[in-house]
Amino acid sequence: MRADGHAPGRPTPDGRDATELLRRCARETVEVAEGIRGVSARTSAALFAPPLTASARSRPRTGLPARWALLRALTNKRGLGSALVAPKGMGHVLGTAGEVLGRESLAALVAVTSLRLRIAAVLADHPEFARDPGMRRLTEAVTADRDVESVRALRALLRDQGAQRALSGLAPLMAELIALRALLDEDPKNHETGWALAAGRTLTAGPLHGISAAHLSGMDKGEGAAEAVDLSEQEKQVIATEGSFLGFLRNIEALSTGGRILVQNVRGPDGVVRYVVQAPGTAPGRPRNDSPQDFAGAWRNLFMTDSPYTRAILMALADHGIPRGAELALIGHSEGGIAVLNLAQDEEFCRAHKVTHVVAVGSPVGNRKPADPRTWVAGITNQHDMVPALDGSRAGSAFDPHPHRYEVDYPGPTHEFPLCHMLREYIEHLRTVIPDARAHVDEALTPYRGPVVRTQAYQLKDRAHPPEGYPFLTLPTHCVATAAGPVDVPVRYYDSSAVHLCFRVDADKARGLLPEVTWMTPSRLGRRALAVLSLYEHRCSTIGPYAEAALSVLVDDLWRPRPYDIAADLLRRVDLRRTGRYVVSLAVTTDEARAVAQEIWGQPALRVRAQADLMDRQISFGSADLGLTVEGRLGPGVRCPEADWILYGRRGESTVRTLVRAHGKLRLHPAAGVRLRLHTAAAEPLAGQLRRLGMVTARPLFVLNCPQFMVHRSAGAVLPR
Repeated sequence: MRADGHAPGRPTPDGRDATELLRRCARETVEVAEGIRGVSARTSAALFAPPLTASARSRPRTGLPARWALLRALTNKRGLGSALVAPKGMGHVLGTAGEVLGRESLAALVAVTSLRLRIAAVLADHPEFARDPGMRRLTEAVTADRDVESVRALRALLRDQGAQRALSGLAPLMAELIALRALLDEDPKNHETGWALAAGRTLTAGPLHGISAAHLSGMDKGEGAAEAVDLSEQEKQVIATEGSFLGFLRNIEALSTGGRILVQNVRGPDGVVRYVVQAPGTAPGRPRNDSPQDFAGAWRNLFMTDSPYTRAILMALADHGIPRGAELALIGHSEGGIAVLNLAQDEEFCRAHKVTHVVAVGSPVGNRKPADPRTWVAGITNQHDMVPALDGSRAGSAFDPHPHRYEVDYPGPTHEFPLCHMLREYIEHLRTVIPDARAHVDEALTPYRGPVVRTQAYQLKDRAHPPEGYPFLTLPTHCVATAAGPVDVPVRYYDSSAVHLCFRVDADKARGLLPEVTWMTPSRLGRRALAVLSLYEHRCSTIGPYAEAALSVLVDDLWRPRPYDIAADLLRRVDLRRTGRYVVSLAVTTDEARAVAQEIWGQPALRVRAQADLMDRQISFGSADLGLTVEGRLGPGVRCPEADWILYGRRGESTVRTLVRAHGKLRLHPAAGVRLRLHTAAAEPLAGQLRRLGMVTARPLFVLNCPQFMVHRSAGAVLPR
């Protein structure tokens, strides 16, 4: 059933509506055009048939005149016009040449007559078009195939009325004007699109330049993915708790175009739980790789039933746990309406579930037929909305391929595009302009009018994303109990920054900070040792975000110390290294980090307050509790290998060896612009150790900086020393 929202045209003497009479004439005329086109195709096939070609060669006196007569019928203006139709060979060349030279076929001219009748029907519904001189000038120029005049008329329309108003005014005529342009221009690639629009068939190519839908939809790639997500508290306040048509539309408006859909379980009046899928439309802007709700996805959905959007909806429904045989209603706006209609065409899905209703608002529903013929389909469009006009078969067109659908095409008071396409305008119009349509859809959705017992949002994606930190941080873990609670080790850091200030210090003073055992000695660089003040900003880790400051001293092999062993050790894999850094003092900003450092890694940690900003060239680290400030600007640097290292700690009478693996872009910088300052005279561990090593007054030898990296620290291995 059609429910055109426009006022009826002038009645004819026999009581019939003039608009419907014009559309009926247009349908009959295009059927004649299709018949003539079929004759042209059969005549072309006869002209280039192998038997006739062989006859012309063997009996030229009779064969050649026969071929000449067929050729004249296909090319003469008094015959079929330029109507050569051949997929390849000389016939294809001749047919294309005729089209490029502007020779129209009789079939195309008859189809153009049908389109002119359709335009007349639109003008009968919209007399304001005939009164508008700019619109009248454009229509006449396109109808007469005057390209230059058409461009000038369109420019004048855009200049005088503005782009939004002009495009909205053209929306009711958009399909007819595009079809006329495609049939009359000299580009043969457009003709199939023009015929599809004129005859009311499903489009297989774009409306401009006949670009194949497969090529355009190639921008929308991916297997589709869906992830259950929580709604914000503000969204929860506006999500409908009772099933109704406007309630479902308001839910879609609340979701906006951020790539989410909503699935609600509704207990109907009969006590049966049914499911409602609510799908928003296209997100504005360029094609996105993180969501199927973009321009490329909308284009693919318009021409193809399979897309990342529909596949992602299927995955969301599978995750939702909808039982086999359950009843579903699919409701969508814009691209969401196309996607749910495509989903209703999936025979396998419809065998598993019963799709009872599909409602598309502001969508080009086209000739899509649900796999289940019992599915009730409704389409609601504003005549000034350009989006439903893309397929050329909106409710107000000359064709009614689905007379049993409920379709409303109304002249809404909002004319400007894209405002007239926005869902909030459709909701307001359903409430005030076309309340009968709202009541009719609500009546059809009676089984879904009841309390909502479950609401779940799903984030749709073009493709599934790997786990965070993949593959570096995807490794086996086990749980270790600590005073702050259970902790999974290795501890994984997904987003961190680090700055290492490396100082040459007195070897004896460095030895004085190490445990009182004879077999642990500092690594020497000449006569001096190397101490490192490491500053960390851990923004995301498995033990939470925190800042860290660690003072460590490089030490030799615990069993067989050798001179300059640290230089040879850098060439070994990190798990085979014998040297490492002994942590003499550690300050962290959370209790969880302090417990892990003390109980798992054997490091002498204390909790302090600190602020770190280490992501840029301008670095800063400050702690009032430590009285420590490190700040400055890093100069040019050079790339270094990955900064894997070994850390040593102490637990009772044993040494704890911790393997640390990092993945990031480490750079070595000169230390000219970085300064370390102590603002306290206290002798607490870190401040006192920095003074004893002379690091407060000395300039760092160099600085290692990694503004963003991932790292994992293993559980400490206890050594028998």
